[in-house]
Amino acid sequence: MGDEAETLLRYAQLMRSVRDLAKASQALVRRYPLAADALLAFAFSGAAFVSLAVTYDGLPTNNTAFSHGFTLEVVAAMLAITLPLAWRRRFPFSVGIVVVVVFVVSRIVVHTPEANITAIVLWFMLYSVAVHGQRRFRTAGLALLYCAIVAELVRELFFTAYIPPLTAFFALFYNMVELSLPWLLGAAIWSLRDRQRKLADQTVELEIEREENARQAVFAERVRIARELHDVVAHHVSVIGVQAAGARRTMDRQPARAAEALSSIEDSSRRAVAELHRLLGFLRRDGDTDDLAPQPGLARLDDLIAEARQTDLIVDLTIKGEARRLSPTLELSAYRVIQEALTNTRKHSGATRASVRLQYGLTDLEVEVLDDGPTRAQEGGGQAGHGLIGMRERAVLHGGHLRAGPRPSGGFAVKASFPLNGDAS
Repeated sequence: MGDEAETLLRYAQLMRSVRDLAKASQALVRRYPLAADALLAFAFSGAAFVSLAVTYDGLPTNNTAFSHGFTLEVVAAMLAITLPLAWRRRFPFSVGIVVVVVFVVSRIVVHTPEANITAIVLWFMLYSVAVHGQRRFRTAGLALLYCAIVAELVRELFFTAYIPPLTAFFALFYNMVELSLPWLLGAAIWSLRDRQRKLADQTVELEIEREENARQAVFAERVRIARELHDVVAHHVSVIGVQAAGARRTMDRQPARAAEALSSIEDSSRRAVAELHRLLGFLRRDGDTDDLAPQPGLARLDDLIAEARQTDLIVDLTIKGEARRLSPTLELSAYRVIQEALTNTRKHSGATRASVRLQYGLTDLEVEVLDDGPTRAQEGGGQAGHGLIGMRERAVLHGGHLRAGPRPSGGFAVKASFPLNGDAS
């Protein structure tokens, strides 16, 4: 068993080495195709002369149907059949015409007896035309070359050789099938490569279309934002401008009326700032939700608490003061602060109980989230990460502030204050 295992291991290593060598050779051929084809052509030339020498050794001296010896005509014919393969990728039709013409001339005029390597060269020639030939000339050129080779075979089998007709027909059929194989194989490979090229072109077109759609989407979004800014802010700013002009004209003669205009300006400016905050909150919303989907507010706070209670965390909710309608942006920010604080409690604190307090004051809205987790530094866990930064940004957006840190008695506390500034209605 040990010898068998060692033999299998050596066989696997040998196969791996052969596979690596094949990959390296394929990479070299793709990088230097002309050099690879030139080596192939020289190899065929050497093999053709060896095959010709073997053929001469077995050829009777009294056979006058073929030439004898390496004459200049024979050597030139063999070189002219094999060496053009060096340009089979770059000039496939020209190489095919040269090879077939020299093949026919060498068989009719020079009487070259070599057939083994010549058949392989013809095979490679037809394959090269099928793979590398241009679309509009490929089929017609292959048919012309194929018919020329078959015609020469018919001449040799039925008009010059003295063999039974049935044997001649079988030999012709065999050679026709053999010569059709490179045509079919090359056509299949050409079709596969053509499909790959089309898929690559389609991929490029789809990428260009995707980038164009992205640019159009960005442009449309910019236009929408500009329209929103115009609709939300421009009205209040224009009203402020008209009222300021009126206040300037009546300031000396009618101070009461000017004061009334200034009060209206103050109210319009606050409304403009509130509307701008709402728009900024809409643009900074989390996720890519549908424009028609309502943003969560404090009215959905019970659902948030119920969701948090589905875990092992016990959450108590306390609401103080008279609940009243606030701006959607302020309610969204308060909701997100509570949501983020409870999320951090579940993920990072290890607490078993948390309390949420919401207090409606005359001038501000206070939010407080406490937990009973172990004492930890403010920098630890997720509280000092992007969640805490996002909560503080939401408070600052409305002119408020946020404090977060460990409690002296243990646990963590998040407290936020949102000035109403006329947002309540």
